[in-house]
Amino acid sequence: MSPFLPTDPLGLDELLTDEDRAVRDTVRGWAADRVLPHIAEWYENGELPGIRDLARELGSIGALGMSLTGYGCAGASAVQYGLACLELEAADSGIRSLVSVQGSLAMYAIWKYGSEEQKQRWLPGMAAGELIGCFGLTEPDVGSDPAAMRTYAKRDGTDWVLTGRKMWITNGSVAAVAVVWAQTDEGIRGFAVPTDSAGFSAPDIKHKWSLRASVTSELVMDDVRLPADAVLPGVTGLKGPLGCLSHARYGIIWGSMGAARASFESALDYARTREQFGKPIGGFQLTQAKLADMALELHKGILLAHHLGRRMDAGTLRPEQISFGKLNNVREAIEICRTARTVLGANGISLEYPVMRHATNLESVLTYEGTVEMHQLVLGKALTGLDAFR
Repeated sequence: MSPFLPTDPLGLDELLTDEDRAVRDTVRGWAADRVLPHIAEWYENGELPGIRDLARELGSIGALGMSLTGYGCAGASAVQYGLACLELEAADSGIRSLVSVQGSLAMYAIWKYGSEEQKQRWLPGMAAGELIGCFGLTEPDVGSDPAAMRTYAKRDGTDWVLTGRKMWITNGSVAAVAVVWAQTDEGIRGFAVPTDSAGFSAPDIKHKWSLRASVTSELVMDDVRLPADAVLPGVTGLKGPLGCLSHARYGIIWGSMGAARASFESALDYARTREQFGKPIGGFQLTQAKLADMALELHKGILLAHHLGRRMDAGTLRPEQISFGKLNNVREAIEICRTARTVLGANGISLEYPVMRHATNLESVLTYEGTVEMHQLVLGKALTGLDAFR
C-alpha cells in the first residue's frame, strides 16, 4: 500500500502520465528559479521587472499558448496546461495571469477566429514570448455586461476606425498586439490591433493592492485607423470573446489551487515548528482541524480541475461546467488562504510568507473573467432552465 503523503493525500499524482509530470516539473522548476526568490520584492514594489525576459523564458519552455497547435505552440493537453497554471499561480497569480492572457485570450482569439495571415503574423512570435499580447473586453463602465460595450469600430472606405476605452487589461502597456472587441454595424467584432498604431495608448493602472506583480493597464483608442485585414474574420457577436473567456477560466480553475496549495503548505510547515504552550501548534486540536479542512478543499478542488481537464481533452467540457469549477475553486482558495493566515497568526500578514499575497491576489481572480454572481447565475439558469440575468 502506498504511504499517506500530506502533499498528496488522495494519491492524485497517480492520475498523471509521465509526460504530465514532466510538464508540471518543468514549470515548477522554472517558477522556483525565476519567480519565488524575487516575488515578495516585486509585489511590495508593485512591479514586474524584466517582463519581456520572463515572457521569452516562458516561451522557451512551451508555456505560452501551450494547448494550441501549430505556429510554434506546444500542442499540450488541457490537463498539462492546467498543471502549468497551478504551478505558476503557486508562485504568484500575476505570473499565471501573464501566461493566461497571452495564451488563453490573445493567442487563442487569433488562433480560433483569425485569418491565416493573422496567425502567421502574430502567433509564432507570441508562442516564443518575443511578442506579448493583451485582450480588451472590459470597459470602465461595462464589466459583467459586455454586450453594452461602448467601444466602436466604423468603416471608412476599406479601413476601420476604432474608438473607445478598455479597463483592467493585463499586459496592456507591454503588448505588441491588442485583441480588442468593439461594436460595429455588423455586431460585435474582434480586431488585432498593433499597439504602435497612431491613436493607441495604454497607460498603466497604479495603486493596486492586488496583482501587484502584474502589468495592468487601460487601453485608449482615439480614432485608431486599421486596415481591413485587422478584423478577426472567424466570428461575429459575443460568442467570440465569451469563447476565449471559457478557455481562460479553465486555467483559473487550476491556477487558484496553486495559490491555495502554497498557502496550505506554508501553514502546514509553520504548524510543525511554531511552538506555543510547550509544543508545536500543529499538535493542538483546533489547528489540526484547520489543516484537515484546508487539505480537504484543496485536493477536492484539484480533483475537480483534473476531471474538467479530461473533459476538455475529450471535447465534452461545457461552459456551465467551467463556471462550476471557477466559482468553487476560487472561492475555496480564498478561504484556504484566510484559514492559513490564522494558523500563521501575526506572521501571516508578512511578505516573508506567501499567504497574504496569495489572498489579496485571489480577490482579483474572484472578480475577473466572471464574478461570483455571474457564475452563480450561469449555474442557476442551467439548473432551473430559467434566465435570471434580465
